[in-house]
Amino acid sequence: MLATPLTVPPSEAAAASPPPVVAAARPLAPSAAPRPRRSLRPWLLPVLAPTIGMALLVGLWTLLTQKGGAFPTPAATWGAALQLFADPFYVKGPNDQGIGWNILASLQRVGIGFGLAALVGIPLGFALGRFAFLAQMLGPLISLLRPVSPLAWLPIGLLAFKSADPAAIWTIFICSIWPMILNTAQGVQRVPQDYLNVARVLNLSEWKLITRILFPAVLPYLLTGVRLSVGTAWLVIVAAEMLTGGAGIGFWLWDEWNNLNVAHILIAIFVIGLVGLLLEQLLMAVGRRFSHD
Repeated sequence: MLATPLTVPPSEAAAASPPPVVAAARPLAPSAAPRPRRSLRPWLLPVLAPTIGMALLVGLWTLLTQKGGAFPTPAATWGAALQLFADPFYVKGPNDQGIGWNILASLQRVGIGFGLAALVGIPLGFALGRFAFLAQMLGPLISLLRPVSPLAWLPIGLLAFKSADPAAIWTIFICSIWPMILNTAQGVQRVPQDYLNVARVLNLSEWKLITRILFPAVLPYLLTGVRLSVGTAWLVIVAAEMLTGGAGIGFWLWDEWNNLNVAHILIAIFVIGLVGLLLEQLLMAVGRRFSHD
């Protein structure tokens, strides 16, 4: 008997056969992808805007001095500055030194007075923020003394220390301490009550409460007070040195006024502003560094 060949229906044959191979689509070449446009505004604006501002200042200065007079032109002031900074650290006598030595002398006084103010003002600010009785006791006294002009404190320093240099440092100290006290106290008072409740539950000591909870929370306020204080200290030293004499950028400026050297007076103004700006930018960079941490 012959075997009958097995036949498969067409529908089943199609289902049993493997599916056709479809070629995968090739990804677009990197060159075919659209490239995003690079905007020049993020870096151009911080450079262009100050440049325009300085150009307007120089243009107005040139316009006002083109007919001559007591004020030198920007070109004459620039030439005097090049001669002045060609040798900023010369020494020809106790009252005849380069502008570099005078800047360093002023920065030294500011550093000492500002450092003493920080050693006293920051702990006092923490204490005022922590204890309401102490804040109510010293608050009126601080409000009374804080608006006093820096020059009003200078005679007190001369009377107490019998010397011009400690008197200038005293003036810096007493004028730059207030922003640190007030900002630190405000930061402590704004610490959330939940933080203090946790510290009370954990039975933390006052020292651990300050170092582990209060200090990290108060740090932004503290750095703001420090930045304001160093600006005040640099502002005060110029006025104090004008009256006390000796080495310093304030005394150098007043000496140039006595010599009627207006170009050097304008140079001193720009130098004072530039040094103050650098001090502020330095403290802002330190603040950003700690804030990111």
